[in-house]
Amino acid sequence: MIAPPMTPEPAPAPRGTVSFVRRHPVIWRTAAALAGGGLLYVSYPPRSLWWLAPIAFALFAITIRHQRARAGLGYGFVFAMGFIMPVLYWLQNFLGEGFGPAPWVGLSVTIALMIAVPAAGMAVVSKLPGGPVWMAMLFVTSEAIRARFPFGGFPWARTGFGQPEGWYLPLASLGGAPLLSFAVVLTGCALAELVFRRRIAPALMAVLPVAIGLAATPLVGTDAQNGTLTVAVVQGNAPEGLGALTQGAEMRRNHIQRAEQLAQDIKAGRVPRPDVVVMPETFTSLGPDPAADAALSRMVADLGVPTLVGARIERPGGAAQNVIINWDPRTGPGLQYAKTKLVPFGEFVPVRPIARFFTPFVDGQTDMLPGIEPPVLNVAGTKLGVGICFEVAYDDVLTEAAKQGAEVLTVPTNNNWYGRTEMSYQQLAMSRVRAVETGRAVVVSATTGVSAIVEPDGSVTRKTELYTADTLVATVAKRTTVTLATRIGAWPEGVMVTGGLTAWLWAIGLRIRRRHVDSSRAEND
Repeated sequence: MIAPPMTPEPAPAPRGTVSFVRRHPVIWRTAAALAGGGLLYVSYPPRSLWWLAPIAFALFAITIRHQRARAGLGYGFVFAMGFIMPVLYWLQNFLGEGFGPAPWVGLSVTIALMIAVPAAGMAVVSKLPGGPVWMAMLFVTSEAIRARFPFGGFPWARTGFGQPEGWYLPLASLGGAPLLSFAVVLTGCALAELVFRRRIAPALMAVLPVAIGLAATPLVGTDAQNGTLTVAVVQGNAPEGLGALTQGAEMRRNHIQRAEQLAQDIKAGRVPRPDVVVMPETFTSLGPDPAADAALSRMVADLGVPTLVGARIERPGGAAQNVIINWDPRTGPGLQYAKTKLVPFGEFVPVRPIARFFTPFVDGQTDMLPGIEPPVLNVAGTKLGVGICFEVAYDDVLTEAAKQGAEVLTVPTNNNWYGRTEMSYQQLAMSRVRAVETGRAVVVSATTGVSAIVEPDGSVTRKTELYTADTLVATVAKRTTVTLATRIGAWPEGVMVTGGLTAWLWAIGLRIRRRHVDSSRAEND
């Protein structure tokens, strides 16, 4: 009897041939999510690496693609912390000496959680047809929520604000900062999908935002439609960091002296005579009657032109407001704009017993009063839009100014508490995005920098250095065209939020239905 031939069993594959990715999915996904967040930070101003942002989201999308909600939540938190912690390090520079890392870490964790929850939905909707679109909409949803809640929101470090130049920027004129964010995230998520599915659809989704941005470039105008305005910006400089809280007199003195030097330069013909001088936010404090301040009256009289004066003004009853005053050299202080979007835990303090451990703005200080008037002042025959400091981060303030007929926008700001960090450059990037969004030149006036002249296309023609006393004099275009983004306001963001949440519910419904079908089949078997 002849034994049948035996087929040898294949030798087991060497352990080294099993990929690290297959053996350690949690480790590589966590590392990829953290790297994606870090890459997004590196793309952010003051660096000009805007093109890294879609790559960062591609890496993140690869991490959460077709994962369960809880995985998306976890990896989303890691991704957010990799971005938010370094991008908000300026908060540690401000409060770290007196309060340690608690304010910086606490805010970073809070924002990261607000990103992580929609990231859970991004993982779920990635399985749907057109997954990258729904993923991008849900990320915009996370930015929309934290721009409003809690305590008025904290819209700093939105994805769109990291695009003050490059191919995506013209999209701001069509749908504002939310559309910028959507376009960047969509490109990244579509690139990730293209890695797994080499199909036409993900390729189109990756290319289309860039193509539309380039096609929209001719819509971004810079021409003067109603003449020009010559503006002067005074940056007087101030002490650095948290210690500046007790050095208000020095900051005031520096700015008055710098304005006096400007007045001398104007009279000597060394600089063109401006139509208006823009002073920074809260470079001085004033009593209930601003006209009683003889030094400021003399300063504006010497300048000889209307001057926007940024001040913390006391109101009857002890409350205060953060205001910009239109100060005329002959008639004195006139109309004012009071800041409407107050900084939580800075200009007003919610939950004071807890806040006492994280901010110096609690004991001995009362909450500021928000303003109620539109952000527009008539100065030197020109309608000037005003967004004070933190207000540039909110979509509705400068958009409302443009709707109200503002021909030029101004952003007076006081950044001296934040030291030589990236904060001032991040804020300048927001002004550049707002310029394109509204089709207006933006004049940034800062106590310690960075002051700048921003053209309607987002380009910066003049700027100062940090912690340097300086003056800028420039002529900017007065424009009246209302961009599509200004006309439709928050509608694009609303559509994206609705679409993203609807897709998430759709995906949940499909999963429930699938479970029900599987359960029925199991019972029948």
